[in-house]
Amino acid sequence: MKNIHTLQLMDTHAGGDVSRIVTGGIDALPGATVREQMEYLRDDADGLRRLLLEEPYGIPEMSVDLLVPATHPEAAAGYIIMEVMGYPIYSGSNTLCTATAVLECGIVPKQEGIQHFSLEAPAGLVHIEARVHNGVVESVTCEGLPSYIDTYRDTIQVPGIGTVTYSVAYSGGFYALVDAAELGFKLIREEEQALSACAHKIVEALQAQRGFSHYTLGDVGPLPFLHFMGPEEQVGEGYVRSRSTTYVHPGVICRSTTGTGTSARLALMNYEGRLNIGDKLETVSLRETGFIGTFTGTHQEGAYQVVENTITGRSYVLAQSDIVINCDDPLVSCGELHHILSDRHSVNHYSVTSGG
Repeated sequence: MKNIHTLQLMDTHAGGDVSRIVTGGIDALPGATVREQMEYLRDDADGLRRLLLEEPYGIPEMSVDLLVPATHPEAAAGYIIMEVMGYPIYSGSNTLCTATAVLECGIVPKQEGIQHFSLEAPAGLVHIEARVHNGVVESVTCEGLPSYIDTYRDTIQVPGIGTVTYSVAYSGGFYALVDAAELGFKLIREEEQALSACAHKIVEALQAQRGFSHYTLGDVGPLPFLHFMGPEEQVGEGYVRSRSTTYVHPGVICRSTTGTGTSARLALMNYEGRLNIGDKLETVSLRETGFIGTFTGTHQEGAYQVVENTITGRSYVLAQSDIVINCDDPLVSCGELHHILSDRHSVNHYSVTSGG
């Protein structure tokens, strides 16, 4: 039985993007902060990400969030985000899902009405507001990362497409922002494969041409995201709605519009002088799901005006399960897993006490 291990999972989704919350079965990770623990997984134990996002257990369109004990005194729990592109330090949809999971697991006891708590992402402390009605988590609002425009309306020659006008925002990762209509898209579900192929070409061209550097983080790797922007519709005072689609390199069109994509759009709207404090942007996905970004302020970081914002959405629990990892299975690679898999078959970090 020494080659048999068990992980405890809660599968959730926000806006259609599935997040697998790992609630137990992983040994304590080295690192004094959640950021350092993420770097350990990235550099020395990437097998967990690949295991849960590849066959036979998962697909690349999913995400994984590993719950770990918080290292920040104000946080109820820590979480490490894993996606097909690697280890983002922050994700809006994953934060919505993780916040819902810690409430459903009982890590943070549910309270009727509005309740507040904090989580620790690799990016740092994240403040959460949850709305609970009759025991159901009806919505979650989380802080978006401070976001800013790095590049405004530059052009690039893309093989097979031609001249593409783009802006670049940072909102937890670097995003290329492009006008969907200029590229011939209406942002409907039937275009999903064509959107992916188009975005792949643009991101490949950008990565080949240049890199991007954050004002404090420095080099955070090649640009991994592209966001297609649809026309804006004014639906109320200070309230705009826009169809939107986010691509993650390589090859993934997100089911939701993504929280970081929505934050990137807010940064662009602010850069163009089109936002007032409290204004909202609702982004609507190919699957007609939406997130609401709220502009809450700005501050200056060197040459950049940085946008403060929140993201509101809803996450749903899909399943709670134990998955069995059999290292004798030829489809399962345990080479980078043996030193982090717990030998215990009970929940390691937290005990799942409730669900729904």
